Amino acid sequence: MSTLLLLSSYASAAPHSKTILVLGDSLSAEYGLQRGTGWVALLEKRLQDKKMDTKVLNASISGETSSGGLTRLPALLQQHHPDIVIIELGGNDALRGFNLDASEKNFREMIRLSKQNKARVLLTGMRIPPNYGKPYSDRFFAMYGKIAHDTNSALLPFLLEGLADQPELFQGDRIHLIAQAHPRILDNVWAPLQNLLNQTRSAQP
Repeated sequence: MSTLLLLSSYASAAPHSKTILVLGDSLSAEYGLQRGTGWVALLEKRLQDKKMDTKVLNASISGETSSGGLTRLPALLQQHHPDIVIIELGGNDALRGFNLDASEKNFREMIRLSKQNKARVLLTGMRIPPNYGKPYSDRFFAMYGKIAHDTNSALLPFLLEGLADQPELFQGDRIHLIAQAHPRILDNVWAPLQNLLNQTRSAQP
């Protein structure tokens, strides 16, 4: 998979009152898609259409793991000072059979760093096929809810809710979705994200 960093320039150069940082893998990095058709780019457009003064930075990389995300996050926080961090990671950890204790530790540290930098966090959950056995896949899915509960973070339980059982929405690799599915991914993200945006506005002095 490509390791191209898509640190998005979707937003204009004008100052913004709020910044959203998306730290994700290929599902957020427009893998196999025309540039500007993925859910993160669509999020930027929706915010603009709603005249919400918010900038979106896409720091997603195809093939990214929770370990890689944790390695890159401190510099991103220092450079961009986001108000909200969306963490869309973990799928590659599970598909490679990584130790879930290590993955969970990485997620908790990413959330701790984000909150230490005064950012609210939205954690997006993922499901995987039972390649490594049902106990592993069940524990992987449950991990997101446990972490969100323990860290008082916002949670989208399953990023691909309503999409995963529709094979016609997937690219030939049966992992990545076609462009027509990405508006629906955005709809899944929108409700918990909107709550965080409302919280950041209400917290303004």
